[in-house]
Amino acid sequence: MTSLASTSTTDIPPIRPSALSAKLAMALLLAALADFLLYGRRIGLSLVILAVAIACASLLANRAALDFRRAVTGGAIVALGLVPAVEELNALSLLILVAALAIALLLATNPETTSLADRVRALRNLVLFGPFRFFPDALQVFNMSAFTRGIALWLMPVVLSTVFVALFAAANPVIEQWVSLLNPKIILEYVSVPRVLFWILMLALVWPFIHVRWRRRKVAAATETDVAEPPLPPFVSPEFLGPSTILRSLILFNLLFAAQSILDGIYLWGHVALPDNVTYAWYAHRGAYPLIATALLAAAFVLVAMRPGGPAEKSKVIRPLVYLWVGQNVLLVASSILRLDLYVDIYMLTYWRIAAFIWMGLVALGLVLIVTRIALNRSNQWLIGANLIALAIVLYGCSLVNFDAFIADYNVTHSREASGKGVQIDINYLLTLGPQALPAIDRAIALRPGAGEGCLVSQRDRLVEQQRQDLAWRSWSFRSWRLQRRLDAQTEARSGSRLAG
Repeated sequence: MTSLASTSTTDIPPIRPSALSAKLAMALLLAALADFLLYGRRIGLSLVILAVAIACASLLANRAALDFRRAVTGGAIVALGLVPAVEELNALSLLILVAALAIALLLATNPETTSLADRVRALRNLVLFGPFRFFPDALQVFNMSAFTRGIALWLMPVVLSTVFVALFAAANPVIEQWVSLLNPKIILEYVSVPRVLFWILMLALVWPFIHVRWRRRKVAAATETDVAEPPLPPFVSPEFLGPSTILRSLILFNLLFAAQSILDGIYLWGHVALPDNVTYAWYAHRGAYPLIATALLAAAFVLVAMRPGGPAEKSKVIRPLVYLWVGQNVLLVASSILRLDLYVDIYMLTYWRIAAFIWMGLVALGLVLIVTRIALNRSNQWLIGANLIALAIVLYGCSLVNFDAFIADYNVTHSREASGKGVQIDINYLLTLGPQALPAIDRAIALRPGAGEGCLVSQRDRLVEQQRQDLAWRSWSFRSWRLQRRLDAQTEARSGSRLAG
């Protein structure tokens, strides 16, 4: 029986040195633009401008390999990736922007990748290995035989010229001063090593978008005898996960999860008094994350047990038990969300707690998609694709949400000073959220007149100054502009109230 798998990979053949020289010049121009926009500057809109320049340069440099329809799709993806960065540049919007550039490049220049696995593999190679190709590719600009011949031709003139310069310097003090300027120590004083490293980094990062080289897989022709169901891992043998074993497991799992769901129904949903020395806050915080880990483990078991084509998938007894168990897992995630909500009601909102809410929602959606895969007899590849689409939509939506302002407004609104319950306003935490929390900080100061000491005022002024700097064109973002309009409106309202008084 012959082998199905590909045995080797090959790169696209190297292009002519003249064309490579043009691409090298283009990369240098992009590095210079990055130096002008980013180095030593506050970054915001400037990174968006650089991303647009990289996309345009990539389009120009790889125009021969472009497919028009796929290029239009790639352009739309780049445009979507730019929106979160224009709204507010942060780690998530930066990740989305880089992913949009990479995916658009893949769609526009590599039509051979059609499956999800091939596309993920190609993007992995682009991100992990692409930046390391700059220096080997740049060396191809030089024709080594001509380069060696050029050294031989220039060796004697350079040596003799050096001797003459030394003699002239000994005879002429002006030339001596000029020569002294060539002292390497003096030259290094005018050379910024961090800036050189920045240029090297930028050249390495933009080069994969300028000189595109996708690895292509050589696939051997397969015969009918080659087609077979992929073997299971050693620990997933038919004996270990046979229908009988899965059936017994599901019965026990459903009983255990039912007991947990009943307890949550009594204490969380039914608000029955907890045992002594157990508070709702402790009960909520203690169980949220372990329950999510439990749901993930359950999902992994379902995927392995109900693998496509496996004996358990066709069982009329096992399938309803799986649906029941996944339903209990969804209820378990809902209980985890309620636990976290109770904890937030007492101890306020933070970034990690928002992330936990989002993560729990994704876990619940993943469980529903598992049931959908089983019910519709879809493949695991369909399941992975559906989850990736859901994750991409959630991350993209999160990049457009002003979490700093949302957290600050929520904490002030639900504080003891504003609502009469909860905890006191943690102004120190609000200050760490940055300028977007300024409206909420002003409300907190108004609710706590005694908290307006000089230290707090100076910290607020620091955030106001940071907001002013964020409005510079290099660091401009739509979110900062909206915040400034809100602050200006508040200032005008306060001025008007003073005049009316």
